[in-house]
Amino acid sequence: MNLLLSAQGQDAQAWLQCLQARLPDANIRLWQADLPQQFQADYALVWKPPAELFDQQTQLKGIINLGAGVDALLPLPNLPENVPLLKLRDAGMARWMNDYIRYGVLHFTRDFDRYRQQQPRAQWQPYDIDPASAWPIAILGAGALGQQAASELATQGFPVRCWSRTRKQIDGVESYSGEAGLEACLSGARILINLLPHTPATRRLINSETLSRLDKSAALISCGRGEILDADAVLAALDEGQLRGALLDVFETEPLPANSPLWQHPGAIITPHIAAPTPVEEAATQIQSYIEQLEAGRVPQTVDPTLGY
Repeated sequence: MNLLLSAQGQDAQAWLQCLQARLPDANIRLWQADLPQQFQADYALVWKPPAELFDQQTQLKGIINLGAGVDALLPLPNLPENVPLLKLRDAGMARWMNDYIRYGVLHFTRDFDRYRQQQPRAQWQPYDIDPASAWPIAILGAGALGQQAASELATQGFPVRCWSRTRKQIDGVESYSGEAGLEACLSGARILINLLPHTPATRRLINSETLSRLDKSAALISCGRGEILDADAVLAALDEGQLRGALLDVFETEPLPANSPLWQHPGAIITPHIAAPTPVEEAATQIQSYIEQLEAGRVPQTVDPTLGY
């Protein structure tokens, strides 16, 4: 079995080591532009691959995306239409995402943002602590990561609502879908969490209109896809006090340009797309399972290109 690995911006050697340990009989090659034409892979394991990879590889039995987001892969004009396309689903990323969200929620519910603003003024002013039940949280996106985040926050006593393309059943969580559902999900929320995939339907869904549905002085935690945010609307909401603060991990252009006003805004916290890194060992185990299922004639859950996930 031949595997071709193309992992732009990732530790290719770590991937090779973990994959070889789980698939010892596989011949795994790293992508390079001058790869011999006679090397035809059975499976392509990719992250932001060059388009020419699919011009050269014409005998693929499966394409596995080395992450949860496929927005860099689907637009490729030569992406094979008749080859199963799979992506990592959780694969250990949920625990990192839950950590990030937990930090963000505590940052705002315990007023650490306000205390940080007091420090340069040497101001000693404690705030009363509102219970979790007084902090309705709206989560946009209820895939594997969103469902786990919603469930964990609900067990901590937060009133949690989630919104997605189709309604989900999550214990202790109100679930919504559709336009009317989006308005109900957002209405009066004190924290908004973005965990949406990037699709034509979700692009800039978080804008001035949706932000206005939130409670006055709400907080935003964005760790889904950067294209979901209208950055100008977020800045305006911060300036006008509609948002008290924003913890932002993902951006439409990455790295975030140095001239972006978000860098300097006192209400914004910027992190460099680190909310949920892919744990290579656990991901390699999931990839092994995918390949074994495909080899046995069973097709795991695939990406629907029309939906974008």
